[in-house]
Amino acid sequence: MELNADFKTRVVVHSDQLEWHASPMPGVDRRMLDRIGGEVARATTIVRYAPDSKFSAHTHTGGEEFIVLDGVFQDEHGDFPTGTYVRNPPTTSHTPGSDEGCTIFVKLWQFDPDDRTQFRKTMADELGTAVDGVATAELHRDTFEVVSYSHLDAGATLNKSDAGGIEMLVIGGSVTEGDDTLGKGAWLRLPEGQPLSATAGENGAKVWIKTGHLVHAKPPAV
Repeated sequence: MELNADFKTRVVVHSDQLEWHASPMPGVDRRMLDRIGGEVARATTIVRYAPDSKFSAHTHTGGEEFIVLDGVFQDEHGDFPTGTYVRNPPTTSHTPGSDEGCTIFVKLWQFDPDDRTQFRKTMADELGTAVDGVATAELHRDTFEVVSYSHLDAGATLNKSDAGGIEMLVIGGSVTEGDDTLGKGAWLRLPEGQPLSATAGENGAKVWIKTGHLVHAKPPAV
């Protein structure tokens, strides 16, 4: 399967307008944003766990990172409430689920294959002092990518021109980027060489951003 697999084009997806599709596990549904591959895929997805649902135990051969968008995600390593950012690098494993139900934004097979750094962070706790109405937390940096989280005051503008492509998920509020208004759940991917200029709406915005990674994009090694 290929979905939004041309990394040289600009892509906007309003995920809240997509239908949910069942995964192989009962009670776990998905909204696919981009994908190369079948059930083993380089993928960016919104995943919803119904209350008391679980996914089978698995190893992250290509790595997994996720943000808890609502509810509490759980595995044998602990509870991960709303606003948690998690990196599970290649070779890690777990049995995910949720007692109360949750929704996560998850990316698979998009790690440096030599990365072995596993961590969790509460994104809001990492925020620095606001400059021109924008407070930012750098969540992760390596030779492949930079991952950040920002709070924008109403009317504030976040500009980025990082090499290697840019990806943004709107977690709260709204932003205007180009001719598009992106509300909660909207996902934007900009190709190499195209800068980001996102201006927050009247209620401000919370955004997650990854840069530098698109030039490394390739199918999973299976």
